[in-house]
Amino acid sequence: MKDIILDTLIDSLKLLPFLFITFLLMEYLEHKMNKKSKKVIKNSGKFGPLFGGILGTFPQCGFSVSATNLYATRIITLGTLIAVYLSTSDEMLPILISEKVDISLIIKIIFIKVVIGIIFGFIIDLIMRKKDDNSYEIKDFCKEEHCHCEHGILKPTIKHTVNILIFIVVINFILNIGFEYFGEDIISKIFMKNSIISPFIASLVGLIPNCGASVVLTELYLKESILFSSMISGLLTSAGVGLVVLFKVNKNIKQNIFIALSIYSIGVLVGVIFSLFGV
Repeated sequence: MKDIILDTLIDSLKLLPFLFITFLLMEYLEHKMNKKSKKVIKNSGKFGPLFGGILGTFPQCGFSVSATNLYATRIITLGTLIAVYLSTSDEMLPILISEKVDISLIIKIIFIKVVIGIIFGFIIDLIMRKKDDNSYEIKDFCKEEHCHCEHGILKPTIKHTVNILIFIVVINFILNIGFEYFGEDIISKIFMKNSIISPFIASLVGLIPNCGASVVLTELYLKESILFSSMISGLLTSAGVGLVVLFKVNKNIKQNIFIALSIYSIGVLVGVIFSLFGV
């Protein structure tokens, strides 16, 4: 239990700078910029999936949490959020490096995730941009969080950060207990390595909002317990705690479910295609 608590605190505290900087940016936009300036920023979001796909490659799931909060107030587009979710590395990169995996394989995996993220990010923006609800603003977010945003920038930023951090700590603790008692051994047994069903299972495991999901998927591949196609499926859906934060900060539950299903469907689709073509 001591190790679980320690791992939970370490994993959660890694997100602290991402949370603080993101909320500071949100408060700055709300307090210091006029409507015209905000509109310019939102309109420039047509290139968002490109930058989102690239930024998502940084280790840890900090960018997925940041992107989630920025999307909740519609500072970034849905396509940008999807691009970040699909490309984010979470714990994959540190595991591959620590296991001294060939650099060409690491680059290959990252390249696939980035390209898939960018492509589907642009597709989703093309389809959904006009349908997305742009009425939710930073002030609405502040009102629901009871942060008293009229008291300047720093105070509400700290309150937002603490509120979300506590939420993440609780979720991480629960999930870490689950991984400790129902971890890699059990998960590895449910994968159907050479079956077309394997990407469906891997993508589902990847949706678990915890860094443990990406660790398990990466290690199973390195142990040859799953194929490359299944690992990619799972890693595409593995956005860390990004999705669980989405369900907290974005009040449109139907939209959240749609986003989760979209991520899952993309992961499965890519995995099945890779499997059929022997990638």
